[in-house]
Amino acid sequence: MATTSGIGVSPELTKAFSDAVETKNVRFFKVIIQDESLVHVDFLPVTDSFNEDLVQLQEYLEDREPCYILARLDDPPSEWLAISYVPNFANVRDKTLYASTRSSLTKSLGSTVFTDSLFAISKEDLTPEAYEAHKRHKAAPKPLSAQEQEMANIKAAEREAGNSYEGSNARKNHIGQRVGLSWSSEAEDAVKALGSRNDSRIVILKIEPSTESLELDSFVDVTVDNLSSSIPSDQPSYVFYAWANPYSQAGGDVVFIYSCPTTSPVRYRMLYSSAAVSTYLAVKEFLMESGSAFPLATKRLETSDPAELDESFLKAGLNHDGPADTIVNNNGAREDYPAKPSFAKPKGPARRR
Repeated sequence: MATTSGIGVSPELTKAFSDAVETKNVRFFKVIIQDESLVHVDFLPVTDSFNEDLVQLQEYLEDREPCYILARLDDPPSEWLAISYVPNFANVRDKTLYASTRSSLTKSLGSTVFTDSLFAISKEDLTPEAYEAHKRHKAAPKPLSAQEQEMANIKAAEREAGNSYEGSNARKNHIGQRVGLSWSSEAEDAVKALGSRNDSRIVILKIEPSTESLELDSFVDVTVDNLSSSIPSDQPSYVFYAWANPYSQAGGDVVFIYSCPTTSPVRYRMLYSSAAVSTYLAVKEFLMESGSAFPLATKRLETSDPAELDESFLKAGLNHDGPADTIVNNNGAREDYPAKPSFAKPKGPARRR
């Protein structure tokens, strides 16, 4: 569960990008992993506005081949957008390799020039319309109620005073609660992008024990029929599934599934179990910030066997197919509430003769 692949940037790419930053005449660099190194194989000059140039990028993208696109923005032209293009049809090894190398690319070229990032799993995610939607979601204010806004203001003031309020969390074990786990930028960006479309997509997160950080394992389009096969069966993971379905009033739900196979090492099982609640709460905040199309389901699901995850499991777990008087047991099955017995008056002592 390494956080990075160890693949570095080639000297040629470093020089070419440095020159482009100075001259401001390059719009896009297409970067791939080749011979254990990050190299640029194409570049497009600035010819028009960013959105106009984005149309030309389509012919440089392959349906099955991942790549990175380094894109110069218009306002200001000194800032760059880091695009991770990992199509759904790419093989699993390439998906994993590109996910674990992205941070190395931006850090090696200078993180300060990359002011935004974008994940794309199809060419449709890199159209001018899709990019405008990405900017709207990023700029959208948090949809907070008056009470939530007041609490946010109080917490912000306390943080500035150096005395952040933790409430009852201060009495809990620090592992996996409000402190102890950090988020990689890839994981955070993927979660925020999860609710940007009205279709079914999945984000799988893993914990890197050495750094106690949450890392992105996978972010792809997945139908409910293929949900079980998309989740690791040999190690724990946090799954956030944007499930488009007709049972929700919003047209879908973002479902949190804590998957912990019985064969997982005890140490990992304890770590994932203790961090589940804080991860759920963090994702709730991220989705509110991004203006998710689907709400985060209030019920958190768990499984020890990803193979059991199907539409019936989700419907039962979220009570989508049950009447009002049903409960969900630990196995995800519905049970009727038992009838309450009427109070029976106890018998008195036997009369003595």
